[in-house]
Amino acid sequence: MPEEKRTNPEPRFFSPLRDPEDLTLRPVTLDAFIGQEKVREKLRIYVQAAKGRGEPLDHALFYGPPGLGKTTLAGIVAREMGGQLRVTTGPALERAGDLAAIVSNVEKNDVLFIDEIHRLPAQVEEILYPAMEDFSLHIVVGKGPLAKTICLSLPRFTLCGATTRLGLLTSPLRARFGIVEQLSLYTERELTLIVLRGGRALGVEVLDDAAAEVAKRSRGTPRVALRLLRRVRDVAAVKGTGVITAEMADRAMNMLDIDPEGLDEGDRRILSTIIDLFSGGPVGLSTIAAALNEDTQTIEDIYEPYLIQKGLLERTPRGRRATPAAYACLGRAIPFSSVKTLPLEDEKC
Repeated sequence: MPEEKRTNPEPRFFSPLRDPEDLTLRPVTLDAFIGQEKVREKLRIYVQAAKGRGEPLDHALFYGPPGLGKTTLAGIVAREMGGQLRVTTGPALERAGDLAAIVSNVEKNDVLFIDEIHRLPAQVEEILYPAMEDFSLHIVVGKGPLAKTICLSLPRFTLCGATTRLGLLTSPLRARFGIVEQLSLYTERELTLIVLRGGRALGVEVLDDAAAEVAKRSRGTPRVALRLLRRVRDVAAVKGTGVITAEMADRAMNMLDIDPEGLDEGDRRILSTIIDLFSGGPVGLSTIAAALNEDTQTIEDIYEPYLIQKGLLERTPRGRRATPAAYACLGRAIPFSSVKTLPLEDEKC
């Protein structure tokens, strides 16, 4: 009996030698790290100088929006210095004993990376000061008249801290970092190179124009670019041939409700609420949050920074206000009161 023809063939998946999810997308050398040219050049000089003197690298603090490569840079510093990377977070160090257990296990030239270091408890931060300056750990054992202080010598290590809110660090802690660098948003060209590199790491073919399409909608953040790349890969595997083309990337972005400017559904909801319900503003943040049934901290930390960077939202003393560019982006008519703020050329999304 002849076999029946299959009208719905199985989707073609690209199968590399290893599971793509097991591959790391983080570069391990400064040369392989894409973007942050000034920061990379400074670190290259600092690392070479420290290795030439036979000393550990000075303590480093990286700050900036999430997803720009702070953890990756800490791992690169550890590898360049010939040590190991030991990772923890500020909220995880609840007691002085938690920090003592971690710091007492570090070895020479190791890098202790503390993410969200601005969230360190005050009592833990006090223990950290002598560890950073004198490479010693002072621990109080016992209580009352029987209490005594034990001083432990530590190997000379490097502390790398990362924070998204530099202003929340106390002045004494911030002053103890010899290297303080700000990480900025990436250009579309840099993100395109990151997407192409990510495609090679995931074992999927990404065309140049498709990588540019993903980069354009990535909010200037490598973490977002790689997240979108994974989703485009899924769509290309199920709906296409496994190769990521510009058409397939655009199809995936439309499925995710991400427009060519990188705005998602949450961004458009905020702009629409300000324009439609409050005549473009100004309106208070708590009022916007109540209208959207959203948390104020979520709006302020996740959505607002990108909308302000794109020139779609303004913070004024009276509240948030939608700009003429926001009206053009949503295809709305600009009110007469905002005509005086129009740029020389129409802005389009």
